Amino acid sequence: MKQDLTQNFPLPVKRALKKFGADIRIARLKRGMTIAMMAERIGIHRSTYGKLEKGDPMVGLGAYAAALFVLGFGTPLGDLIDQRRDDTGLLLNLAELPKRVRPKKKPQSL
Repeated sequence: MKQDLTQNFPLPVKRALKKFGADIRIARLKRGMTIAMMAERIGIHRSTYGKLEKGDPMVGLGAYAAALFVLGFGTPLGDLIDQRRDDTGLLLNLAELPKRVRPKKKPQSL
């Protein structure tokens, strides 16, 4: 019996992936592209592309990224968690700064 590997995925993640897949489907339809055309351009099987549009979390991230590229959205994943816009990460870095700085001792000359 096949185990459902997605059962432990958080519900908000599952919902977001379903919406993402549906949005990709709508973008494909607006561009007049078939599932076969998309699958061929991405380099995946049609059934895998069908799972992508359904938001299947077991479809590789690369397939989602390639679909966005083929649809003309560029490479948005590259900037998704850019460290320059990571406000929480920047605050954590500030929290790790020392409270006080002491000058380093100079080595004694002989």
